[in-house]
Amino acid sequence: MAVIDQVRGPADWRADQLADGGRWRFTVDDAQRAELRAAVAAVEAAGVPLDGLSRAGFPLPTLGPELDRLAAEVTGGCGVGMVRGLPVAGLTERGCELLALGVAAHLGRLVPQGPDGVLLRHVRDRGADPARPTTRSYEHRRGIGYHADPTDVVALLCIRPARSGGLSTVVSSVAVHNEVVRTRPDLARVLYQPWWYDRRTGDGPDSFAQRPVYTRDGDRLAAHYGPDYIRSAQRGAHVPPLTPAQREAMDTLDRLHADPRFVLGMDLRAGDMQFLDNGVVVHARTAYEDHPERERRRDLIRLWLDTGRR
Repeated sequence: MAVIDQVRGPADWRADQLADGGRWRFTVDDAQRAELRAAVAAVEAAGVPLDGLSRAGFPLPTLGPELDRLAAEVTGGCGVGMVRGLPVAGLTERGCELLALGVAAHLGRLVPQGPDGVLLRHVRDRGADPARPTTRSYEHRRGIGYHADPTDVVALLCIRPARSGGLSTVVSSVAVHNEVVRTRPDLARVLYQPWWYDRRTGDGPDSFAQRPVYTRDGDRLAAHYGPDYIRSAQRGAHVPPLTPAQREAMDTLDRLHADPRFVLGMDLRAGDMQFLDNGVVVHARTAYEDHPERERRRDLIRLWLDTGRR
């Protein structure tokens, strides 16, 4: 393989460069909150189904241009976006779902999250065993390692945080890639080779697929890392064991993803909505403890978006 170059651009950032905010983060004002509540009420009154919601059907005259600027930062800038102060208080669960879908529709096309065609997932502790290979990360309260979801952008709207824990952390895949290229070019080459992943759709061969951790399209990097899904792929009868070089590459990535130089923490509060470009950002979650009362337990809405970039 030819020499692998570092990737330059606004998605190559360190935590201290984003910690103070900037174009990637803004808080909605009172007028915009009223605009959002009116849009939710209108689609509820019209009986619009969740899968029928679109940007045109959720007009935001003053907030829309702000979301357009945020979309440009997410897909062509640092890869991170945050909207704070969305009016989730007082909304029903369906109202929160419509709010999340309506805001997200201004950043991209909503796409199903799996073969069942569901457009949104509630990230709640369902008591699922994270050690089971078919368990999904949104079903339990344990920590989740750094990974990228399989769509252009992933969005999370926080309806209620946990009693403690559940911190969202994000890392620039570009910055980590460049560090690996600089310090371990031999492992960088391994990461550009095909790896086995577990789709967790069952026990048959269709549940397993190959792709590189890193791919390039010119100077555009796309990272496809998910250590839990790489390790669980070892259950496939036809999947070969990880090589020593692959294990070392994973150890290196996991160490860099935990390096404070790269880690930006986001303690999501009610009304916060996070957007991440999966090609250039990986994200993780710490374990959390929930409230005993069901109505106070942690609840986030996850959406997947297609922006036409991948």
